[in-house]
Order: sequence, then C-alpha cells, then structure tokens
Amino acid sequence: MLAPDPGWTDADCPVARTLDLVGDRWSLLVVRDAMDGARSFTEFQRRTGIARNILSDRLRKLIAHGLLAQRTAASGRRQEYVLTDAGRALFPVILTLRQWGERHAFAPDEPHSTLVDEHGVPVPEVVLTGRNGAPLDSDTTQVRKTR
Repeated sequence: MLAPDPGWTDADCPVARTLDLVGDRWSLLVVRDAMDGARSFTEFQRRTGIARNILSDRLRKLIAHGLLAQRTAASGRRQEYVLTDAGRALFPVILTLRQWGERHAFAPDEPHSTLVDEHGVPVPEVVLTGRNGAPLDSDTTQVRKTR
C-alpha cells in the first residue's frame, strides 16, 4: 500500500491515491499497451514513443506498486512485463477513459481506434447504474467518509 503524500489536501481520497500511482500520461499508456499485449521494454518504447529513462522509471514504479510483474520470457533470454491482478483491474478505468475520449477528444468525423470484443464487435458504452437500474452520475452520488 502506498503511504499518503504529506502534500495532499485529502489523504483519505482514493482518487488522489490512485492518481499518485497511475495519474501521469506515461503510466496509463504503459498499462494500456500491456493490456494490448506489449511485454518487452522495446515494445513499450516503440508503441508510446517514451524516452528510455522515463519508461524505465514508470516500469519500476508500476512493478513496485504491484500493477506489473517482471518475469523471464519464454525464450529465457529477456525479461518481460506482465499485468498483475491489480493491473488488469484497471481495465474499466482505461475503457472509460477511452470512451470519454471517443466522445470528447475527437472531431465528429475524425478517425480513431475502437476497442472491439473477441468477435470484432465494438465494446458497448459503459453506463454506471445503481441497484435500481437508474443511471448514476455526479448529480446522483456523493462522497461519504468511511471513518
């Protein structure tokens, strides 16, 4: 578990803690690419265009916080990076960011990548609902401290 940053205004906030782990551009892109099958340092660098020193730092951080694990590749000659259960659990976060980007970060006719399922069908939009099936949003929810 990550110790709270003493500079945080709300050290009990799960959003703040999560952003400390994966809140920079490069960390989320490494996780995204690992979800898409990237395993080697070279592959992450090629896909993201990230500088070697920054990539090394992000890989170390993601390993240290239990989002990636390092193992010997099948060839036995190189190390590879694989998502842990905690890293794979970021899938809904990446999916939601992707879908937000599809709606708000592109012009209406601008081409972009699309996530599809194993049958080639686009993944449906994520809609959060409460127990009664009604949609949830910032107007229908509130933060409550657990202590």
